[in-house]
Amino acid sequence: MNIQVTRPGELGAAERSRWRELQKADPSLDNPFLSVEFALAMDRLRDYVRVAVVHDGGRIAGFFPFERHAFGIGKPLGGFLTTYHGLISEPGLRLPAKELLRACGLTVYEFDHLVAGQPTFTPYETDVRPAAVMDFSAGFDAWLAQVQKNSPKNLKTVRYKERKLAREQGPLRLEWNSADAGELDLLLRWKSDQYRRTGRVDRFAQPWIVELTRQMHAERSPDFSGVLTMLYAGDTPVAGHFGLRTATTLVGWFPAYDTDFARYSPGIVHHLHMARRACEAGIRQVDMGKGGKEYKDWLKSGVVYVSEGRVSRPSPAAAVHWIGRTPFTKARTIVLDRPSLYKAADRVLKSFGRLRSHLHPQSPNAATKQQWGVR
Repeated sequence: MNIQVTRPGELGAAERSRWRELQKADPSLDNPFLSVEFALAMDRLRDYVRVAVVHDGGRIAGFFPFERHAFGIGKPLGGFLTTYHGLISEPGLRLPAKELLRACGLTVYEFDHLVAGQPTFTPYETDVRPAAVMDFSAGFDAWLAQVQKNSPKNLKTVRYKERKLAREQGPLRLEWNSADAGELDLLLRWKSDQYRRTGRVDRFAQPWIVELTRQMHAERSPDFSGVLTMLYAGDTPVAGHFGLRTATTLVGWFPAYDTDFARYSPGIVHHLHMARRACEAGIRQVDMGKGGKEYKDWLKSGVVYVSEGRVSRPSPAAAVHWIGRTPFTKARTIVLDRPSLYKAADRVLKSFGRLRSHLHPQSPNAATKQQWGVR
C-alpha cells in the first residue's frame, strides 16, 4: 500500500467521486461528518486539515481525514464539533494504524466517536458505546409507536403541551430545509444563549464555527446538504434545529429554542414535527449522538456504535499527551457511566451559567424579538 497526504481541497474530481463511492458502499459510513463536502469546508477554514489517500495497487482503497496539530498531535476532523469520524475505505481494509500515523506525520491520534469495529483501529479501542438514532426505516408511524412504548407518559405530556402551545400562541407549522439566513442567525443566537445559561463554552463565540455553519447551510446536493428547520407558533419562531444530511441520514447538531416559550417544551415538540418531515424527505435515520440528554433515550428507536481509544508511536510528544489527557478521559468516562454523577455535573454547570449571566447580564432575546417583530 502507498499513502499520500494532502489537503482535501487539492483532491481532484476523480478522487472526490471515489470518496463518495466508498462512503455509499458501506452503510456504517452513512454520516455527513464522513462526507467529502464536510472535509472540504473544514479545509477552507482551518490550516491544519489533511487527508491521507490510501492506494492499494492501482486503485484508491481509502481516505483518512484528520487534523494535524503541533508536535504531531492528530485529532479527528472537526474535533469537538463532530459526533462521527473514521476511515472511509473499502470494507475490511486492513491498514496498520501505526503505519498510517507514520505516513500522516502523527505521533498520536486520539478518538472518541470513531466508527466502531474498523480493522485499522479495533486493536486500540478502549471503549465502545451506543449512539441513539431515530430509525425511520419502517416508517414514521412505526417510529412513533416505539416512542410511545419507550415512555407513554412523556408522549402524552408533550402532546398536551403541543396543543396548549397552538391554542395560546397560534397554529404550529414547521419550515423544513429553510434557506433563510435570518432564521439560521436566530437559531445560533438561541444556541449561544443556551451555552451560556448551562455553563458550557459558547462555540459560536468562534467566528470560524459560525462561518462553517453558514457554509454548510448553503450546501445543496443529493448526497450532502445542511438542513435548517424552524417551528412556528402563528408567526413566531419558537424552536429550531440545524444539522447535516446525506441522502438518507440526518445528524443532530444544533437544536435550540426561545426560552420565553420553555413552559411548552418547544424543543421536543419541534423534534416530533421534524421527525415526520424528515421521514417524508427520505431520511432513514436521525443520529442523535452518544450520551447526554434523557430525551434521546425516549426518542430513540435504534443505535449505532462508536468507539473511544488512542493510537501512538513512541515519542516525547506522545508521552506528554498521554499524561495530560488520561486523567480527563477517565473522569469523563466515570461521569458518563453514572447518571447520578452526570446530573450532578449538569446542575453545577447550570449554576455556573446562572452566576455568569448575573455577573455579565445579556439580553439575547431582545434583539431577536425586535428583528422578528415579536412582543
